[in-house]
Amino acid sequence: MSTRDRRWRMLLATLLAAVLTAWASPAAMAQNYVPISGAGSTWSFNALDQWRKNVLQYGMRISYSGTGSTDGRNQFKAGQVDFAVSEIPYGLMDNGVRDSPPTNRGFAYMPIVAGGTSFMYNLTIGGKRVTNLRLSGEVLAKIFTGAITNWADPAIKADNPGLQLPARKVVPVVRSDGSGTTAQLTMWFAAQHGGIWDAYCRKAGRSAPCGSTSDFPITPAVVGQSGSLGVTSYVRQQQSEGSITYVEYSYARNAGFPVAKVLNQSNYYIEPTAQSVAVALLQARIAPDLTQDLRSVYTSRDRRAYPLSSYSYMILPTTESGKFNRDKGRTLSDFAYYFLCEGQQQADRLGYSPLPINLVTAGMQQVARIPGSTRQRVDISKCNNPTFSRDGSNTLARTAPNPSECDRKGATQCAQGTGGARQETPVGTGTGRGTGTGTGTASRGQGTANQTGGPAGNTGTDPAAQSGQTGDSATGPQSQAAIDPETGEVIGGTEVLGASAIPVSVQLRDNNFVLLSVLAVVLLTGLIIGPPLIARALRRKEGP
Repeated sequence: MSTRDRRWRMLLATLLAAVLTAWASPAAMAQNYVPISGAGSTWSFNALDQWRKNVLQYGMRISYSGTGSTDGRNQFKAGQVDFAVSEIPYGLMDNGVRDSPPTNRGFAYMPIVAGGTSFMYNLTIGGKRVTNLRLSGEVLAKIFTGAITNWADPAIKADNPGLQLPARKVVPVVRSDGSGTTAQLTMWFAAQHGGIWDAYCRKAGRSAPCGSTSDFPITPAVVGQSGSLGVTSYVRQQQSEGSITYVEYSYARNAGFPVAKVLNQSNYYIEPTAQSVAVALLQARIAPDLTQDLRSVYTSRDRRAYPLSSYSYMILPTTESGKFNRDKGRTLSDFAYYFLCEGQQQADRLGYSPLPINLVTAGMQQVARIPGSTRQRVDISKCNNPTFSRDGSNTLARTAPNPSECDRKGATQCAQGTGGARQETPVGTGTGRGTGTGTGTASRGQGTANQTGGPAGNTGTDPAAQSGQTGDSATGPQSQAAIDPETGEVIGGTEVLGASAIPVSVQLRDNNFVLLSVLAVVLLTGLIIGPPLIARALRRKEGP
C-alpha cells in the first residue's frame, strides 16, 4: 500500500472514530432534553436526589428542592415548578382549612417509593450510645405531646426491660415547616391514639378532634426545626443528648444514628426496613387515583409489619399550562420511566422500600398522561425490582424474615443496633440477649393484600407467607459509619449512602440518531473502498 493510501485510510479512520464517539455519547443521544424543576417532600429527597444524579449521564437536568410537601404542593398549584412530591394529596382538611387542588392545570398522582417514618434518637448509658431502644405507639404519642418528659419514665422502662435508662429529660424535636412527614405521623396519632393527640391540640390552641396536620402544633414541650435535614442535624449533635425526632429512615441511616423499634399489633417491636415496610403495605388500600388509605396498615396483624409505613407521591402535570410544555414533558416522562424501573433497584440501599408491581404498572400509565410523554413500552419484567415475582405477589414481603423472639413484648430485649448504628447495646442479665435470628416458624395468613387500584387493575392477594430464612430482621446499610460513642460523630468521614451515580439503562430517543448512524455507515464504507478508488484515479491522472 502506498504512502498516499495509508494517509487516506488514517484520515477516514479518524473521522469515523469521531462520529462513533459522538454517536455513543449520552449527551448526543439526549441533547434535546430541556431542564425541569420540582419541589416538595424532604421525606423522599434522598431518593429523588440520587435518581436525578443517575440520569445526568443522559443529558437530563432535573433540579429538586426539598422544601416540604406543603410548599411543593403550593408551588405546583402556582405553576412555579414542573412537578411536586408530597406524602399527602390535595383536598385534605388541615386545622380547619381545606388544601384545595389546582384549578388552572391538570394533575395526577404517581407513587414513587415506599418507606417508613422512623424515630431517630440520641441517648447514652454510661457514655455508650443506646442503639436498641423500643417504644410503643402510646409512649411515642406521649413523648411528642409532652406527657412523658423523662427517659426513666416507667412506661419507657416497660418497653425496654433490658436497659437502665438515664433520668434525662426527653427533648422531642418536630418539623417547624409544613411537612408530609408530620402529616403521616399525626394521621397515625389521630387514628391510633386520638385521645392523647386531641388533648395536646387543645392545649396548643387548636380545636379537637385535631386529625392529621402538616404543621405540628408548637408548644414549649417541643423543639421545632425546618426540614428533615434540620431535625436530623439537631438530634445528632453532642449537646442534643436526650432528643428524639421523626424522620424518614434514610436520614437516620445516613447520619449513622439508631431508630426506635416500634410496637406493632402483634406485640413485636419492628424496625422500618425495606422488608418490614413491604409487609405492612400489603394492607394499604389504593384508590383509583392511586392515593393511599393507611388505616389497615396501622393495624396489620403480621408480626413482621412496621406500623408507620407509607408511599410518597409525585404530582404530575397532565395539561400544558404556564411554563410547562411538551418539551419539558418529554424530560419528565423519561425521568419517571427511569425511577419507576431501574431506580427502584436502589430503594433499599437508600433507606426506602421499592414499589410493588401493581403500582409500577399504574405509575407508568400515569406517565403516559404527561403532555409530550415518550410513551415508552417498558418491559417491567426486566426492571429487576426485588418486589416482583412470576405470580404477581410481593417477593420482598413474602420472603421477609420473622422477628426475633427477643423483639416480642415482654421480659426479653434484643441487643443488636438499628438504623445507621448497628453496634450492639448490652442488655441486662436474664433478659434474653438477642442475636437477631429469625424464629424459623411461619408467620402466614395474617391478612391479604388490599392493594386494589383502578388504573393498576390488580386485586390480587399476597398473604404474608413463611420466610424460611434466618438472620436479623433488620436489613443493615450497605456501608456503615463508625460512631464515636461519646460524641455521636462519624469517625473517618464514611461516605454517605447513595452518593455516587450508578450507570443505568433507559430508552432514549433523539432526532440525530438516524443521521449519525447513516454518516457512520458512509464513513465506514469510505474507509474500506475509498483509498483504492482514489489511488486509481490519481494514477490515471499521472499517466503511464
